[in-house]
Amino acid sequence: MDFELPELDRKATQAAVERELEKYRIFKHLTFEEKETATTSHINDIGGGKGNLTSDQTGSVAIYNVDEKSIRRKYCERIERAVKRLPPMERFLIETRYMADDAEYLTDMKVYCFKFQPPISATTYDKIRWKAFYKLALDLNIARTM
Repeated sequence: MDFELPELDRKATQAAVERELEKYRIFKHLTFEEKETATTSHINDIGGGKGNLTSDQTGSVAIYNVDEKSIRRKYCERIERAVKRLPPMERFLIETRYMADDAEYLTDMKVYCFKFQPPISATTYDKIRWKAFYKLALDLNIARTM
């Protein structure tokens, strides 16, 4: 039984993984603003209501607040589990460059020159990053094939 790893479109896959990691950072590091119910009533000029529709604004808002928090938490946990399964060098690169609080302000050069001890070359950095992106794309089911 032969199993071949898929050939991926490198640019599209890298863009997809970077989008997911950016979404992770937003969900992880920005606070979630809960919706609140309106306390003022709404008067319908036409009258007669909206045709037997009932609404529970408080219930809808409560469900949204709970569900949205849960969705964000589960998404972050899924990304963290996928990154945790990477080999140490790849995990360090992804956590440092893409998952840290200040990741938006780090450049690749700062990571491979100052964060890795001892520093690594740009070519080695690119190889490690592509291996990590490849594995994450397959694990998160966002791989883009050619």
